[in-house]
Amino acid sequence: MNEYASSSNSLSSQYKHVRSISERLVAGLSDSDCTAQSMEDASPAKWHLAHTTWFWETFLLTKTSRSYKPFNDSFAFLFNSYYNEVGERHPRPKRGLLTRPSLEEVLRYRKYVDDEMEGLLAGDGTPAQCDLIRLGIAHEQQHQELLLTDILHLFAQNPTKPAYRENSDTSANYEKDRRSTSWIDVEGGLVTIGASNEVFAFDCESPYHKVFLESFQLANRTVTNAEWIEFINDGGYTTPALWLSDGWDRCNQEKWNAPLYWERFDSEWQTMSLNGCKTLDINAPVTNISFYEADAYSTWANARLPTEFEWEHASRSKQHTVGQFLDPENLGCTSIPNESNSTFESIYGNVWEWTSSPFRPYPGFKVASGAVGEYNGKFMSGQYVLKGGSFATPHNHVRASYRNFFHPEKRWQFSGLRLAK
Repeated sequence: MNEYASSSNSLSSQYKHVRSISERLVAGLSDSDCTAQSMEDASPAKWHLAHTTWFWETFLLTKTSRSYKPFNDSFAFLFNSYYNEVGERHPRPKRGLLTRPSLEEVLRYRKYVDDEMEGLLAGDGTPAQCDLIRLGIAHEQQHQELLLTDILHLFAQNPTKPAYRENSDTSANYEKDRRSTSWIDVEGGLVTIGASNEVFAFDCESPYHKVFLESFQLANRTVTNAEWIEFINDGGYTTPALWLSDGWDRCNQEKWNAPLYWERFDSEWQTMSLNGCKTLDINAPVTNISFYEADAYSTWANARLPTEFEWEHASRSKQHTVGQFLDPENLGCTSIPNESNSTFESIYGNVWEWTSSPFRPYPGFKVASGAVGEYNGKFMSGQYVLKGGSFATPHNHVRASYRNFFHPEKRWQFSGLRLAK
């Protein structure tokens, strides 16, 4: 988990592999499935496919080849996300209105750019170009997970609750007899945080620096659905003393009474998943919760959320098992946790884990010049860090220093929590 990808893999093979996964994720989806947008935070699958292609075209092909001709001049406006230095863009809330280009044309766009990229990838490339290719690969992997979270949110709005993948193996591999949480002691002191010698890391993971930590305890596993039901039954969503003020306001405004996608039918909880609406697996990690809910649960449990520095230090210094990551052919299956109470179970994979740390720059952080500098730095306001990855994250995409981030009220990501003391 310390490297973005094996050094034995060429950038060309990594590029082709990642690009093929994106298209496998939409296999079986209709043009309508890939066009609709369920909310402003989400984007259509077709837009994800086109935007990641626009990235390669804009930052690599047009910069390195004078002879390159864009596939369609209008795509520079349609599929720019937030890069102000590149130019104007189509409004994000209206991405679902882009009935044209069709899914078929977007796939042709991808092939056109892939064919052009072959020549670039066949050469040696400058160090700057290689860095951009690594960034582009990581960027596309981010959008693979977003594509899945956005498809789930879209299908959850459909009263028929359709499955994204009917044939996935959804057998629950979590242990049936839920063990109580054990607390693993983690020694503090002056520790190193951030990316050091990774093949690739985002700019926000640097510089490598020192942080002082008091000794602490971290739970051996993430909070389960069964434990979250106890929180609900004990008035977790109706007790204001458990909540941060902004969280309590949001809870009431949006009438939260359970994690996103949970519904109760008589005495049984069900949840919407990528495999359709299913009976809730009470032994699985709770997911689709906001930072506010995670913080309220932590208070209720007489614990707290770890800081991102505690989480990173613990994941580097203690034994751990790895959970489920993105498998394009078999979404929904899970790993069997390790039986050892001295090991962190699935600290990578299964669900993103909220931390109490705001997404802010590390000491000495500098925004890169040009449009690429807009990638992370300008979002360092009002968001919180998540660590570890989820079952929808590509397995070679995360590392100890990886910093995912979302606003504290967001729930449509595959986010859960691990308690600290």
